[in-house]
Amino acid sequence: MNSGMSSQGRGRPRPSGAQRLTQYAVLAWRRPGGGPVEILLITSRETRRWVIPKGWPIKGLKPYQAAVREAWEEAGVEGRASARKIGSFDYDKRLSGGQLQPVRVEVYPLQVLQQHDDWPEAHQRERRWVSAAEAASLVDEPGLAQLLSAFPGQGG
Repeated sequence: MNSGMSSQGRGRPRPSGAQRLTQYAVLAWRRPGGGPVEILLITSRETRRWVIPKGWPIKGLKPYQAAVREAWEEAGVEGRASARKIGSFDYDKRLSGGQLQPVRVEVYPLQVLQQHDDWPEAHQRERRWVSAAEAASLVDEPGLAQLLSAFPGQGG
């Protein structure tokens, strides 16, 4: 776009000069009973859209470690994480004042080994295990949908 505006992320324009910030996320997955891979989605707190656990950098933690902490706080899951990201996607985060902040989300895989019934944001979010294809159809961000569709191990 040459207009100086971008309309990604809910269709609202934002200044093209806004600095893109970075968040870290996990693509939490499991393979129950050796069957097909399932992906964990959670709802966002404000809009109740389906998303993956993600958050801002945390001082003293490597990116994948910050993503793992978000998985615990937002979804109540723990497991085996990789320090190697599987991809990234861009979106526009709506800030409290209504303005949009461009964000790049770096995504790290997390094989879920434990799921807790009580976790810090349990009363603020829903969580749902779905196939990678269903996960891709439920999220709003096209880049995240592509990552979910391409996630390995879906054939069982």
